Amino acid sequence: MQSQGQTAWQRKKRTRRGRPPKGVPVEEERVYRLHVEAQTLAPPVTTCGWLVLATTLREATCGDTEIVRAYRDQTTTVEPGFRWIKNPAAISPGWLEKPKRIAALAMLTVVGLLVYTLIQRQVRQYLQLHQQCLPGNTGDTATPTAAVVLASFTQVAIVHLQLDDTEVRQVHGWQEHHQIVCEALGVDASWYDGSVEQKNNPTSLLPP
Repeated sequence: MQSQGQTAWQRKKRTRRGRPPKGVPVEEERVYRLHVEAQTLAPPVTTCGWLVLATTLREATCGDTEIVRAYRDQTTTVEPGFRWIKNPAAISPGWLEKPKRIAALAMLTVVGLLVYTLIQRQVRQYLQLHQQCLPGNTGDTATPTAAVVLASFTQVAIVHLQLDDTEVRQVHGWQEHHQIVCEALGVDASWYDGSVEQKNNPTSLLPP
């Protein structure tokens, strides 16, 4: 980084508004400027980040390069889910006093991310196999994330009413792409069949 000092005279600002009276000399003041030329320097190798990976494989079986490549190629496993979980706003703060509770929370988190990944994998494979799409954040897509799949069901609601001896069930918000997701995941969607279902219960079975 190189710096150079410069000096110059400039007209001094007046404290009062308007034009100065005639015959009054113009006041000047000396100003100083520091001109700096910055140069981009490459960071030394010693300051580069480190990647720590723990594995049970021996170095003779799998070298460092293969281990790093296998780690970074985990695009369909639990690992990508931790990118979301590293966000401070992703999980509400909690206090776990015992190490066993910390281990239990970690186990539940991994299982949850595993289910999350399996949902995404199954839906994408089904869509590619049947050449179909689902509504995404910016239009139809054949590779939706699990978050998009789960968010699409937030508009589905089942209203179950019982009026005297009559039961009424209504399904709202159910669309064709919801049926596709259920078929992709092997979920029984029969309880969504029909927008209105009415059932009459015998009066004799009702309590007095």
